[in-house]
Amino acid sequence: MKMLYETSATVTGGRNGKITSENGVLELEVRMPKELGGNGDAYTNPEQLFAAGYAACFDSALNLVMHQDKVKPEQPSSVKANVSLHADEKGGFKLGVSLQVHIPGIETTQAQQLVEKAHTICPYSNATRGNIDVKLEVI
Repeated sequence: MKMLYETSATVTGGRNGKITSENGVLELEVRMPKELGGNGDAYTNPEQLFAAGYAACFDSALNLVMHQDKVKPEQPSSVKANVSLHADEKGGFKLGVSLQVHIPGIETTQAQQLVEKAHTICPYSNATRGNIDVKLEVI
């Protein structure tokens, strides 16, 4: 498989630490959210970062599919990724994702087909397929 891009980020301190990308553009402190016993309201957390990455990647895949199928929405599409953290039966943790996709001016049936097609090519969807539950919703 031909590599198209590679990057890295370094974290020190885990969920109560600091993230730095290799190019220095991403430099964030992360904190445990209150729901998990932290006091991180003013900080981001790994689930928010995953949601942002998945939403951006999925919307890009969707736009590629729309371009290939010559579909022109009235306005740009949007994707909201809802990421949840669950305790599993083995004492570990698992993510769940719900993607809410809006394609202005496109009929629901056609939008659903475009979303399903984007789900087959999105790298995040391909990485998570079979590992976590991903719900697709056209809104």
